[in-house]
Amino acid sequence: MKPIFSLFLVTCLLANSQQKSIFKSATIIFYNTENLYDTIENPLYRDEEFTPTGARKYSGTIYTSKLNNIVQTLASIGSNLPAFIGLAEIENDWVLNDIVNHSRLRTANYSFVHYDSRDARGIDVALLYQPSYFKVIQSKAIQVILPEGSKTSRYTRDILWVEGFLDGELIDIYINHWPSRYGGTNASEPARMYAANVLKRHIDSIKQIEIGRKIIIMGDFNDNPSNKSIYQILGAKEKAIANNLYNPFHALYMKGIGTLAFQDAWALFDQIILSQEWLDKKQKGFFYYRSGIYNASFLTENIGKYKGYPMRSWDGYQFRNGYSDHYPVYLSLLKSF
Repeated sequence: MKPIFSLFLVTCLLANSQQKSIFKSATIIFYNTENLYDTIENPLYRDEEFTPTGARKYSGTIYTSKLNNIVQTLASIGSNLPAFIGLAEIENDWVLNDIVNHSRLRTANYSFVHYDSRDARGIDVALLYQPSYFKVIQSKAIQVILPEGSKTSRYTRDILWVEGFLDGELIDIYINHWPSRYGGTNASEPARMYAANVLKRHIDSIKQIEIGRKIIIMGDFNDNPSNKSIYQILGAKEKAIANNLYNPFHALYMKGIGTLAFQDAWALFDQIILSQEWLDKKQKGFFYYRSGIYNASFLTENIGKYKGYPMRSWDGYQFRNGYSDHYPVYLSLLKSF
């Protein structure tokens, strides 16, 4: 079986070193699952189309196929199961329990943190983690109530904040799924700018309590690394600049690489952003090593009008037995052993 938390011995040659060293490794994943609902209608949300009698004829068979595809993806990234998994477009605890108890992930003994948000469609974010190596201290759903007129609904997905110890080291994790571009990029931009400000205020409050906190921000931001919400409000830059966040996905975006595509144009909405404290490779704790987009061939459409795109689950209301319309992103951390 695969180790749970990638705490295995690896021999790596760092880019700026000529000496081989042995490290512990931790992998972080973020994945927008593209509408991973259960099959039961919840009268509090607009989820009726994802039911057996709804427009998508969303049966138990379809749900099981969708669940298996998502788990296959999560279990395939890297040689060991990840330390953390951030998820978007998850309906509820029922679905999360099915994920963590799946035969391909069960040995990891994952726990999760999740809160039901007031999103109109009933989809949320969540964090999966391995409790033997990450100890949760506290968590909170940071509510994002949008300004009047910025979107049709004033409520969007909460930002999930989790504070805990990673192998004895205090860190903060934020999981995001910001407002979509539905209604137009420019018209919807104020909503994402507002979400960015909500996140920034919380990060600043954490830094006031203790300078030098290690912070991980991941999510589907519905904005690219160069957009104002991320580049200006969050201050997530492509280079390590004092007092700014570091966004390793900015360079990939500038090369035209993305996590989702529309009308032959790639976007990179899915990102993992780090505070500066992760960048010192000589520190005793975990440090940033590398990041990327997991665009494996089995996740990529090879025929038809979506050829070359992520293999989505749905074409209109027709289930295609795909995975997601987003590729997952990952990030690797190392620690001297």
